[in-house]
Amino acid sequence: MPDVPDVPVVPPVPAPAVPDASPHAAGPEAAEPATAEPPPGGPAGALPGEPAAEERRADEPMPDPAFAAPPSGTYRLQLRATPEDRFGFAEAAELAPYLAALGVSHVYLSPILQAAPGSAHGYDVVDHGRLSDELGGAEAFGAMAARFRAHGLRLLADVVPNHMAIPEPRELNAPFAAVLADGPSSPYARWFDVDWEAGGGRLVPPGEGEPNYRRFFDISGLIGLRQEEREVFDRTHGLLLGLVEEGLVDGLRIDHPDGLADPRGYLRWLEAAAPGRWVLVEKITEGTERPPADWPCAGTTGYDSLGAVGGLFLDPAGEEPLTALYTALTGGPRSFGEVVREARRHVAGHGLKPEVDRLARVLRRTAGERPGLERALVELLVAMPVYRAYVVPGEDAPREAAEVLEEAAGRARASLPEDLHADLDAVVRLALGRGMSQDPEFIIRFQQTTAPLAAKGVEDTAFYRWNRMAALNEVGGDPGRFAVSPVDFHSHCMRLARGRPLTMTTLSTHDTKRQEDVRARLAVLTELPREWAEAVERWRGWWGPDESPLEPDLDYLFWQTLVGAWPLTEERLTEFLVKAMREAKTRTDWVEVDAAYEESVLAHARRVLGDAGLIADLAAFVARLEPYARVNSLGQKLLQLTMPGVPDVYQGCELTGRALVDPDNRRPVGYGRRRERLLRLDDGAPPRDVDDEKLLVTSRALRLRRSRPEWYGPAGRHEPVGALGPGAEHVVAFLRGAAVTLATRLPMGLERRGGWAGTQVELGGQGWRDVLSGAEHEGSVLDAGAVFERLPVALLVPSVRP
Repeated sequence: MPDVPDVPVVPPVPAPAVPDASPHAAGPEAAEPATAEPPPGGPAGALPGEPAAEERRADEPMPDPAFAAPPSGTYRLQLRATPEDRFGFAEAAELAPYLAALGVSHVYLSPILQAAPGSAHGYDVVDHGRLSDELGGAEAFGAMAARFRAHGLRLLADVVPNHMAIPEPRELNAPFAAVLADGPSSPYARWFDVDWEAGGGRLVPPGEGEPNYRRFFDISGLIGLRQEEREVFDRTHGLLLGLVEEGLVDGLRIDHPDGLADPRGYLRWLEAAAPGRWVLVEKITEGTERPPADWPCAGTTGYDSLGAVGGLFLDPAGEEPLTALYTALTGGPRSFGEVVREARRHVAGHGLKPEVDRLARVLRRTAGERPGLERALVELLVAMPVYRAYVVPGEDAPREAAEVLEEAAGRARASLPEDLHADLDAVVRLALGRGMSQDPEFIIRFQQTTAPLAAKGVEDTAFYRWNRMAALNEVGGDPGRFAVSPVDFHSHCMRLARGRPLTMTTLSTHDTKRQEDVRARLAVLTELPREWAEAVERWRGWWGPDESPLEPDLDYLFWQTLVGAWPLTEERLTEFLVKAMREAKTRTDWVEVDAAYEESVLAHARRVLGDAGLIADLAAFVARLEPYARVNSLGQKLLQLTMPGVPDVYQGCELTGRALVDPDNRRPVGYGRRRERLLRLDDGAPPRDVDDEKLLVTSRALRLRRSRPEWYGPAGRHEPVGALGPGAEHVVAFLRGAAVTLATRLPMGLERRGGWAGTQVELGGQGWRDVLSGAEHEGSVLDAGAVFERLPVALLVPSVRP
């Protein structure tokens, strides 16, 4: 039998505690200093027989990361330069023993270069030649990297190639200031994507007229870079590539490649400059879309897997009653597609109008002043089913790109009169680079316009207008697809194992609309739609009919948010509601604020939080969900941690993660209590609550992955494992190497069915040990009730024989 690291036996798990019902409970958690070191005896979480980082450092040098094992797991840290809650390089370095004990191979950092003053995230870079002074500068970065290496940890850095910030004062961005002063004659003029004709030969900065430069989405304070220029690539990547060459950075995560003129060309330059390094792209795929096969990268940042995993825990039987409830309460449409079209059309005519107008000018230059062309162009943009079709000027359009444009054209025709169909066909030919009048600028700029239109029209507008089931309104997700079957989940996993085994998987990021355990709790609603309908109708009518000033869809989202993220403080709820109102762009938005409407909404929220009877009723409903939400939380976490790909743990989500959209999900994390919990679990204490259970699942799965690259690495396969009996549909199981992952799904339905009686799992082999609970199981066919006796999940490895 394969030799596996031993773990302490964990006694049976007590029932999870019900969350604090007070509306004034702390936020996701209170931040704590991250300075304490583990007590003498080695870092927290070292497995028996596994040398501690300090022992390795004393007895043998750490291997060069370039020759180390493949990545096995990452932990995302949000660096912050804000004075009130600074978390820089030194603070990150203090976490090295804890992160090594948790079991990850890489620390995954948000952007590290010099950003605009007061930046809370680092994506607003002003100087590519300098590590952030506010985060600690070069010396602190070097010390941090050295400390991570001493604990066997490597660095994955976030790269922002698409844009730079326009700061105040503007001299902080020297290239931008030079172009602002000297216009097209500046040596930096080719750095930025500027429409000189529209600006009368000058760059028009924010606040001085309509922007005449490509922006990051609709943010005028972020100006697009032209990475297709080799000088721009070299000068904006010199420092980062130097850190890679020195061995201080081991992998690169590329932000928003869909904004670039030539993503494939960019990635090829990057691969040539840093050959063999782990490179990931923040590419959002839709439906059956895949990243282009000719991109030299390991894969994406994992939103496809987020949807595949999360969808397993939604009951498809809940779709019809919840759709009926949604339409009855809101008057909204049954279909998400109609909402998407209207949201995209709104964004094309408002937030992204400068970009659409610029594209239309290029079209007129190429095809003439035909009156129907611009309308056909807009309808084609609105109808795009994905972020972008990848066409390179001078090359034949790939089959996938042609299919995307044909699908979009088919949708657009339905919105156009017949006499404009020929104009639509002409726009499609131009976008694909076909025909006699090819225009490279139109081909590229069309693609650079469809991507932000998808992001702003769908994720940042439609997702806030149609909330049939808020757990589905997630980055890279399709709210119209209600659930994912085990067959589809396994197909996704096998595809990753075959094609992109080192792609990233995730459940929460700095961009998700709500964290993983909010979605896990909301998923339970799909198993009790009648109870949910009764509850939400009771709360809506608590003070009588027609008391809510909220728009109907926002009102329904409000109650889902309270239930999913409870307990919520007034501050957190206020932040969320303001963002939800403005992103929907129906009664108020970020540009034209309807202060009276917003205040009426927030006053209603305060009234709800202040009504003790209503809150007690809501908290009781949450307590009803909690045992089943626990099953979903642990199940989705174990699946994500052990499926093909490299799992990322977003900061803090090794415990229950119930934060909402940013800024809520970027708050400081309390690492003191995480370290204490992990130490206690490693000393053999049983889990005390669901936080302990999730930390147990996270640490044991990550450690097993790290110790067994032959099972979970690039050569590892994904093999579905079958179950037999009346509860078979409630088991999701698969084999990775010699390890078996098992998780419970749809727990309320399982309970109604009578539990696990008569259900078995066929594993082969003769003896198994659960890495999570320490339980031993004999035989090749195991009783599901015995497997899930202590936890609703199991991670089995062959028993170690004496």
